[in-house]
Amino acid sequence: MTGRVEAVCVVFAELDAPSRRSPRTAIDKRPVIGPVRVETGGLTGDHVCDTKFHGGRDKAVYAYSAEEAGRWSDELGRELPAGWFGENLRVTGVATTDAVIGTRWRIGTTELEVTEPRVPCGTFAHWTGEPQWVKRFTGRADVGAYLRVLTPGRLQAGDPVQIVSVPEHGVTVRDVFTGADPARLRALLAAPGDLADGAATRFRKFLNRLEEQVPS
Repeated sequence: MTGRVEAVCVVFAELDAPSRRSPRTAIDKRPVIGPVRVETGGLTGDHVCDTKFHGGRDKAVYAYSAEEAGRWSDELGRELPAGWFGENLRVTGVATTDAVIGTRWRIGTTELEVTEPRVPCGTFAHWTGEPQWVKRFTGRADVGAYLRVLTPGRLQAGDPVQIVSVPEHGVTVRDVFTGADPARLRALLAAPGDLADGAATRFRKFLNRLEEQVPS
């Protein structure tokens, strides 16, 4: 299966954020022209402000699909250009939210691995200007995928997205985000090598919370 990169986006300007934890946000990302270097910490020219919840090796790159963006565009009645979701990569023809955790992509000379879902926050809601955005985004669960960088390199808009490998466990980004099937999350945690260490720790905490909510 091969998709394509529609746009590569990096931060355009920092903005004020409605958060006491981090008063600035780097969510305003815009497309760039030409090859972009990708290191284990993310794209050259990009950064995050709230380092507690964003960035890091397991969330170095955020990808969102043009197909999911198109569904939101239809619902909201406006164009949602590449970067509107704060994504680094706007891709088409390849799953992001429905990608299996641990799926490996090759784009240009870079190899990436799908790690975990994006969780919407108040800063994202403020940026969109849409009412009840966190609730709506969560309800649809078209959240896109974070990726870690396995092989640093270069990529650019127009590059094919080649699927290198897909783990057999079958647990998707959407499965993790919705938590609809705790048994599948346990299977994912038991799959050696298919889960980044940081993501595994976060998933265990999430699974523990889910199981605490189940009546005994």
